[in-house]
Amino acid sequence: MIILHHLEKSQSIRILWLLEELNVPYEVKLYDRDPKTRLAPAEYKAISPLGTAPVITDGDVTLAETNAIIDYVCDKHDDGRLRPAPGTPDRADYLFWFHASQGSFQPLLTNFFVMKAMTARAPFFLRPAAKALVGGLDKAFFGPRLAALMGEIEKTLGKQAWFAGERMTAADIVMGYSMEVAAHRAGMDEARFPNAHRWLAKMREVPSYQRALEKDGKGTILL
Repeated sequence: MIILHHLEKSQSIRILWLLEELNVPYEVKLYDRDPKTRLAPAEYKAISPLGTAPVITDGDVTLAETNAIIDYVCDKHDDGRLRPAPGTPDRADYLFWFHASQGSFQPLLTNFFVMKAMTARAPFFLRPAAKALVGGLDKAFFGPRLAALMGEIEKTLGKQAWFAGERMTAADIVMGYSMEVAAHRAGMDEARFPNAHRWLAKMREVPSYQRALEKDGKGTILL
């Protein structure tokens, strides 16, 4: 049986949602973050050496990385519903958004938060220099790329109900956490991104997502 080692307020909410959506028999073990560092506790790192989420165990298999886990679970339990088949019209959109979340969107969001934290935690006398450095990086690199990707998200969701067409796929599951983060913390407001927020509202109504949130119990976003 699959065991999801679920770190609170982390990207492993995606795997919890996936397992609920596919009605896969599984066990979930919940882990609280260290109250001081907000990082994974020692017992979690004993399973996931990098201390990153998500991670699953399945018999002798221990597997980390969101997209690797999604493919692993879908290979065993999905009948093709969550992954458009090669050669079908939705395949290209599926592949792009499935990988864009972890390849582009989430790294940009993470860098955005790291830079903000670096400024906030800098010694008082270094804070002006830190703000100038972070502001320069954001203006020259991270900001334009994040804005461009959010623009593509808005355009895609203006054409279709989900990221890969008119039905929910694993691309939506993997994008879900990043979309919540962007809406809560990275300026993806409803006034400028109405299609993105329509998608978020639709995602939050999915029964399997609601069940995942109930089992998580603490919300999806690390604040």
